[in-house]
Amino acid sequence: MSLADWISRRTSHGRRLPERIDELRGPAKGVIVLPRHLSWPGMRECDVTDDTTRRNMYGIVLTQGQRNDVARFLNPQLLRADWPQLRDVIDPRLRDYCERRFALGGPAGSPAAPAGPAGSPAGV
Repeated sequence: MSLADWISRRTSHGRRLPERIDELRGPAKGVIVLPRHLSWPGMRECDVTDDTTRRNMYGIVLTQGQRNDVARFLNPQLLRADWPQLRDVIDPRLRDYCERRFALGGPAGSPAAPAGPAGSPAGV
């Protein structure tokens, strides 16, 4: 078992992720300073307006963060926009769980979840 597999299995996704995407309250611009338990070398400060840096940071937070980390650092609109790239690089179990819980849809080209009131995903 790889280290990434071990880390992702330490805590179930259901306990680590917020219940709904509207619980995410991360910023859409600015610099985020990650706490030490989420920092990787060279990834302590993340400018969320830089697409590559943000996607790397979102991958770290989704795979290693606790519920409050995910809610604090991830922005729902940016997560939706980045999902086609993120879904291919995270653990398949986590990917499937995020797609169900946050109504993120599947691979690029597959139908997205229908929007509910005020542009929120249906069922959220």
